Amino acid sequence: MSEHSDQTGDTAVRLQKVMAAAGVGSRRACEVLIDQGRVEVDGKKVREQGMRVDPETAVIKVDGLRITTSTSLTYLALNKPEGVVSTLSDPEGRPNIGDYVFGRKERLFYVGRLDVETEGLLLLTNDGELAHRLTHPSYEVEKTYMAEIEAPVPRDLGRRLKDGVDLEDGPARLDSFRVVSSHANRAMVELTIHEGRNRIVRRMFEAVDRPVQRLVRTQMGPVRLGPQKVGVVRALTSREVGELYALVGM
Repeated sequence: MSEHSDQTGDTAVRLQKVMAAAGVGSRRACEVLIDQGRVEVDGKKVREQGMRVDPETAVIKVDGLRITTSTSLTYLALNKPEGVVSTLSDPEGRPNIGDYVFGRKERLFYVGRLDVETEGLLLLTNDGELAHRLTHPSYEVEKTYMAEIEAPVPRDLGRRLKDGVDLEDGPARLDSFRVVSSHANRAMVELTIHEGRNRIVRRMFEAVDRPVQRLVRTQMGPVRLGPQKVGVVRALTSREVGELYALVGM
């Protein structure tokens, strides 16, 4: 790509500097990626050094994954505790997810509402387009949960849940189901589902006479909860953000 393709203006910065600031690697490592033809800017492959871009507007991809270059965009993961309302403010004064991001200046959106009793992964961002796509049914973002239910687990439980159960607002089905452990009268099962209807997992298990005693969301799309402690907020890695963009075609 030649110099005349540069994004000129007071905010334009050398491409390798923008990439390094986004956490891709050192400036020298970023120059190597450019030399190897592994970098795209606004849909066009870059092979020459020295290009300047506006980090607030440029769409930069490395190996096909978009990197976050805008300093105004925020991407966070919260491990929501039980008893916390999925709202950024609560008129009744109940504990809510706004308590965990208090004092931030950005207008954040939460992605992937959880009911009060359910724990686990919630995403927060001020990237409105990404938030919209991640919650839109057409993108079918897969979510993984760990659920504690009564044991023993009926042999056909997984099949029934994957085949689909009828709920008052229409049929629902799991994408996958497996028993992780079963001891005495308690069992832990892992399940994935791409639907986002209110209390959908709990209602499905109630419909098959195995009410959920504890529910934790452990993954949304490519983002995993991992060892993140309850109540802790962390910034998503650049790779996680890139994989979320790719998931929803951004």
